[in-house]
Amino acid sequence: MSFEVRAPLLLSIAAAVVTCGLKTTAWLLTGSVGLLSDALESLINLSAALLAYLALWYAARPVDTTHTYGHEKVEFFSSGLEGGLILMAALAIAWQAVERLLFPQPLTTLGLGLTLSVLAALLNGIVAVILLRAARKHRSIVLEADGKHLLTDVWTSLAVLLGLGLVWATGALWLDPVVALVVAANILWTGGELMWRSFEGLMDRALPPEELEQLRQTIRSCLDPSMEYHALRTRRAGSRRFVDFHLLVPGRMTVLESHAIADRIEDAICERLENIEVTIHVEPIESVRAWTDSALVPLEQAERLQRGEEPMLGRPDPSPPETLP
Repeated sequence: MSFEVRAPLLLSIAAAVVTCGLKTTAWLLTGSVGLLSDALESLINLSAALLAYLALWYAARPVDTTHTYGHEKVEFFSSGLEGGLILMAALAIAWQAVERLLFPQPLTTLGLGLTLSVLAALLNGIVAVILLRAARKHRSIVLEADGKHLLTDVWTSLAVLLGLGLVWATGALWLDPVVALVVAANILWTGGELMWRSFEGLMDRALPPEELEQLRQTIRSCLDPSMEYHALRTRRAGSRRFVDFHLLVPGRMTVLESHAIADRIEDAICERLENIEVTIHVEPIESVRAWTDSALVPLEQAERLQRGEEPMLGRPDPSPPETLP
């Protein structure tokens, strides 16, 4: 794991320790269930930051004989588990809020408690921005999950501060648990979103549409009119992208010639999209089998027509030469 990736996570861990202490102190001083919810989320932040660090450390390991595609998919497990921790925190907050709504209790030392919470929110906001910038640079779902989690914590703190400010000004104790319930709902949404994204990653969801379009344009720009491609498959594991497809070339081409075309396409793709691994399967375009060995072909044909593009060259004659089985 490079220092550029490790440093934001270490900063996140340190910030989580400090903010957890500040918010816990604020809760103990005031007795506010809103501040309790904020402190619980900071405790989850600490667990998530430690988990993210371990996940990225493991993901950075090189390929081996038992993990031939690398270890990057652990990032999806990490972000999914972080989403689960967030859901648990939301349920705990909601439970405490309902109990306090049914049995109100007076709040004390609000001024000092609010000051400590403001300091914690500022610290979390700064670290969240650093993490999200690092996530965009390194295309890491773990850093993104941790950054979004901290950003959610900032909004949580602001909501709690607003609620406590209203309690301080009006004396309406019911506002404290109501704000906590709103915070719980927001945290619940964030946790669910993280778990869904992790599920999609583990299910090998294709790359985003804009990246797929870049791939298609790059491949087409390298092909002669007598060539075609299909069965384009993509996925992502952590910061790495994977793409494979079938390249259909005239059967008279030599292995050396077709391999040179594949190399040209691979180089062009790697220049267009960083951190990508390309696998190209070359087949003779005249072969019937080349057009029937992937269930993706009819789907891709329909998508091309929907996009208003030219259809594939079409299925060859059902009785191709014997030399092209």
